Order: sequence, then structure tokens, then C-alpha cells
Amino acid sequence: MSEILLDVKNLKKYFKTNAGMLHAVDDVSFSIEKGHTMGVVGESGCGKSTLGRTLLQLYEPTSGEIDFKGKNIANLSKKEFHQVRPKLQMIFQDPYSSLNGRMTVQQLIAEPLIVNKVCNNKKEIQERVSEIMDTVGLSERLAMAYPHELDGGRRQRIGVARALVLNPEFVVCDEPVSALMFPFRHRF
Repeated sequence: MSEILLDVKNLKKYFKTNAGMLHAVDDVSFSIEKGHTMGVVGESGCGKSTLGRTLLQLYEPTSGEIDFKGKNIANLSKKEFHQVRPKLQMIFQDPYSSLNGRMTVQQLIAEPLIVNKVCNNKKEIQERVSEIMDTVGLSERLAMAYPHELDGGRRQRIGVARALVLNPEFVVCDEPVSALMFPFRHRF
């Protein structure tokens, strides 16, 4: 029997607006087994990104349960959730707005390792950053570059690297390959 990694029950996320309550996510339930993938499809503005952000506590749920490995993480305090955070990561849709333009590629990828105190020293951090850069196809020569110096595909690879560097158990991918597409060449 497969292990349930994420079990979402009656999840709701409402936003207060001048026109009333906006029901961005309304009574969503699903389960994802360990080692499986689930796709959420819908038109622009239907709440896909909000769902992902709510699952990872970037938005506080209005109501419902988010059980990660059998534990409801929807009601954890910030301190308690800090222990779970490295296991849950997100690849954001817009790599440019999700990256700090004042940090180099190396610093951006190292930041989750440092914040979560994953490595014991600078050498371990550097080795892990180099390894993940190679994994996502970022050349080592780009380590000291800044996001604004790179094209959209490379910026997206930084976002993928930041999400994967902690070896998470669950990753929300919010259109992670939209900037990685190759240009279409049409001959007339």
C-alpha cells in the first residue's frame, strides 16, 4: 500500500476585498501518494497559484486541513512550521520577481542552506551549490552573475535549484518550465 504524503481536506482560502470575499480556493480536497505527481489545470486566475502558496503556508488557509505525512500543518505556529519548511518547497512561476536582484546566483542558491542550517561549513555549502547548479544545467561560470544579467530560462533554473537544494519531500511547481521553453523557429 502506498504512503500518503499530502492529504488536503476541504481547503479554503478567501481574501477580503472592497467588493466582499474573494473565494480564491473553495473547498478543495485531494491526496498525493509518496513518489507521485499531481497536476492542477485551470484557466488563468482560477486559484492554482493560490492553492500552491496556501499548501506551503505562504498564505494562511481560511479553513481546512493540510496533512503532510499524517500531521496537520495548517494550524502550526511559525516556529513549529519552521521545522517542516525544508521538506516543502516551491518553484515560483515568475523567476525574476522571486529572486533578490542584489544576490549572485551562488548566494541565491546557498540562501536556503544557510537559513535552514543544513550544512556544517562554507565548504559544504559551496559543494552543494555546485552540485545543484550542475543538476539544473547552470554553468559554474554563472555563479557570480546577478539575475538581471541572465535570460529567463537561466533565472528559472535558479528558482528550480533553490527549491531542490534542500532535497525536499514535496515540491509545488507553479509553471516551472514556462521560461525554459526553446524559441520556436518558423520558416516562411
